[in-house]
Amino acid sequence: MTDLYFVLTPNFMLLDLAGPAEAFQIAANHGAPYRLHHVAPVRELTCSIGLKQHQLALLPTPIPHGATIVLIGTQNSKVNLLLPEAQQVVAWLREHFDATQHQLACVCSGTMLAAYAGLLDHRECTTHHEILERLRIAAPLAKVLDDRIFVQDGNIATSAGICSGIDLALQLIEQDAGPLIAQAVAREMVVWLRRSGQDPQLSPWLAHRNHLHPMVHKAQDLISRAPRERWTLDRVAAQVHTSGRNLARLFQQHCGVSLHQYHLAIRIATAKQLLNHPQLSIEHIAEQAGFASARDFRRVWQKETGLLPSASRQ
Repeated sequence: MTDLYFVLTPNFMLLDLAGPAEAFQIAANHGAPYRLHHVAPVRELTCSIGLKQHQLALLPTPIPHGATIVLIGTQNSKVNLLLPEAQQVVAWLREHFDATQHQLACVCSGTMLAAYAGLLDHRECTTHHEILERLRIAAPLAKVLDDRIFVQDGNIATSAGICSGIDLALQLIEQDAGPLIAQAVAREMVVWLRRSGQDPQLSPWLAHRNHLHPMVHKAQDLISRAPRERWTLDRVAAQVHTSGRNLARLFQQHCGVSLHQYHLAIRIATAKQLLNHPQLSIEHIAEQAGFASARDFRRVWQKETGLLPSASRQ
């Protein structure tokens, strides 16, 4: 079980908290191993839109091993992050956060708290575009990146603000609980999986999901859940109760790729995960990922990566 501690300071941005927290809670409802906590230096705080948050738990000391700390941004951060309560959070991070034992996720100006605590030194990071220069001053040893939705450097992740906190949450959910749960969360929240052009390419599990067409989502779900199956266009079309011709049109229109291309990308992603297990043979990986043979797998993998599977594993 992973403990998620959402750390609040005076006038915290409600959407900075609610967006990621809802994503993690929905993931927990789908079986992800999350337990949510809302903590602060004091028992009661008021958020950016005037709602009071009562009966907050106090900052945990020590922070449990394996916990994820989520630093929530605040309204008018230039002023509010210098308040005594916010500075208590900075002191707490300095004393208790251990980068070898804990994970850190920063939403919007929450990144500034990490900067003040010295946690971003020699790491790539980002924050809301209006405070990027302040972040550079607060963390002169950090590599601050512009025009990024979120940045992940090891076990420390930072995001640009407000809605991008949901993007960051989905990224962490995929890493912790797998792509199928991340897909389910995104669909339930009816959110697009947004990334800027400079971010690493979306994993095939989450790519091509920036649409709301239920039939196409259902087809993608079928393929994602059983990539080793022989999913012909007509077979998938029968499962989603339409014709192959109509499904091909809809898939290209809403995903920008053919169903065959999507299936191949999911098979490659499956094989990539399996290659992380050195005890598995190339033949077994090819079978589990749905390739016709180890030879077929090697051919496709080399075409996609320029390397043989054995070299990629090394």
